[in-house]
Amino acid sequence: MSGLGEDGRVVVVHVEGIPERPYPRPGPFTLAAKAYGAIPPPALVLLGVVSVQVGAAVAKQLFTLAGAAGTVTLRLVLAAAVLLLIWRPSLRLDRRTYLVIAGYGLVLGAMNLTFYQSIKYIPLGAAVTIEFLGPLAVAVFGSRRWLDGVWALLAAGGVLLLTRVDGGLALPGVLFALAAAVCWAGYILLATALGSRTSDGKGLALAMVFGAALALPFGVAEAGLMLLDPIVLIVGAGVALLSSVIPYSLELEALRRMPPRVFGILMSLEPAVAALAGLIVLHEALHPAQWAAVFCVVLASVGATRTARPEV
Repeated sequence: MSGLGEDGRVVVVHVEGIPERPYPRPGPFTLAAKAYGAIPPPALVLLGVVSVQVGAAVAKQLFTLAGAAGTVTLRLVLAAAVLLLIWRPSLRLDRRTYLVIAGYGLVLGAMNLTFYQSIKYIPLGAAVTIEFLGPLAVAVFGSRRWLDGVWALLAAGGVLLLTRVDGGLALPGVLFALAAAVCWAGYILLATALGSRTSDGKGLALAMVFGAALALPFGVAEAGLMLLDPIVLIVGAGVALLSSVIPYSLELEALRRMPPRVFGILMSLEPAVAALAGLIVLHEALHPAQWAAVFCVVLASVGATRTARPEV
């Protein structure tokens, strides 16, 4: 696989499990591609984590107007429109590439539908913790080193401590979060395949159309004409940028340059950032034990990054 070096020239590196492919040819977004190439993959993942969790906290406030399914529909439809406008992808693709794009898009749509349904019943931090089982499974089963297992276990202990609350959680929310976890694992694996078959954000733009098409019937059924309300549209556009356009573009670029198992471990920051977003946006307070859990998760993420095998 190829990437941009510090001097802007193409540098070829090999990542295990990802086929080598040429870097996208210069085009109208060459500057953006160079900027992505200059940012370390772990930093891209972390920026995506912050963006998606702030977006989720904002989206939860929109539930009273558009509902969970309506909010997801706005997020995906608007994100698809923005990405199509930016990347203007070609439809001349082979059948296997279309299958990868369709599969990725459908998993993306299902992941968002089930996750937003889960946070309708349970707190944001708890939902993200359960959903985290998906990338955690990718991290553990994709590794051959015992040290990566240690980091994954430390992260798992941290996220469990982070969201321990009295009284338990509503069963529907837990089940929806578990379904989102399965979709998230599939998203990580399919995103790697998508990154190896498409350039820039073209594949993501087409995949987002499939995800939006999946969510649309549910959103219309729940929200109806409220989806056209100006305030709902404005907030929905912000959610689309924060939760879809920005993080997915960053994550796809990161996955072009790092193994899925390391990506999965870095995603251990999701519950911590979700709790912080809940504190700032939704005024959800953290207990001292939960702050200790945040430290465990951060330590696991930093450890995984520092001990990752070199890609060259």
